[in-house]
Amino acid sequence: MQTRPLEDRFGRVASDLRVSLTDRCNLRCNYCMPAEGLDWLPTDEVLTDDEVVRLVRIGVQMLGVREVRYTGGEPLIRRGLVGIVGQVHALDPTVEQSITTNALGLQRNAAALAAAGLARVNVSLDTVRRETFLEITRRDRFDDVVAGLAAADAAGLGPVKVNAVLLRGTNDDQAAELLGWCLERGYELRFIEQMPLDAQHGWSREGMITADEIFARLAEKFTLTPAVEPRGSAPAEKFLVDGGPGTVGVIASVTRPFCGDCDRVRLTADGQVRNCLFARHESDLRTALRSGATDEEIADRWVVAMGTKAAGHGIDDVTFLQPDRPMSAIGG
Repeated sequence: MQTRPLEDRFGRVASDLRVSLTDRCNLRCNYCMPAEGLDWLPTDEVLTDDEVVRLVRIGVQMLGVREVRYTGGEPLIRRGLVGIVGQVHALDPTVEQSITTNALGLQRNAAALAAAGLARVNVSLDTVRRETFLEITRRDRFDDVVAGLAAADAAGLGPVKVNAVLLRGTNDDQAAELLGWCLERGYELRFIEQMPLDAQHGWSREGMITADEIFARLAEKFTLTPAVEPRGSAPAEKFLVDGGPGTVGVIASVTRPFCGDCDRVRLTADGQVRNCLFARHESDLRTALRSGATDEEIADRWVVAMGTKAAGHGIDDVTFLQPDRPMSAIGG
């Protein structure tokens, strides 16, 4: 079967597919959604397991996708996750599959996911203090996250990566503490600048902890030197900690954007293609799927959707508008 690239008008080729499996989440992180949650997608609007696998197959076999990451909401909520991973692995074992998760339920599922063909996990964890975890997530589940991380490591889903967001006045004094905790356990920590993707639309650049501030807080305890390996299209700028071998990454999506090297495309839980995390427009594949479109017709729609990708997310532009969908509904 002949493949064609998901190329945009600036020559960037998307080979990394982020697939949201649900907009629901079992935490209520205060920088993501309100305490009462959100209006979730109706069940009949969410792609079925077979529909997810079909779209991933089209992406892999016809459009050059080489990495698939399952996101949410919280992907472990999706009952069919292990089956989806297994079916995609059977399609092409060389395609790397991963998940971004809050790790609730990971202790129970890590071994099965690894056996199905999952390669690694990215776990969201902003603090190693139980009281701060409760403050941020509004749930007393810190021990479950710790157990999930250990289970992922034991199942061979490594390197286990931890994603953290620093929040001013909440955990911005805990950066070095979190890094030390991860280094002790062999986890790869990556700090991410908070992005304007909250459901409450309360983000402000002034309130965001910048990459420069993150470096300053880490420098209080550690010496960072740039890693020698090329960054490529990876979002994280990587550093050796105290000469290595431990590392830390910083994803400065706002202050040091890397849009020119972006190789990602996103598929929402209700079957919409998003060619950028901050896109204001989506392209509907679900309707085509359910209307009897052929694989070739769906691939054509996908290629057209990529052609409209903007040069950058434009957060620094005075005309920037935050996407209508929050991060939980887009998928990271």
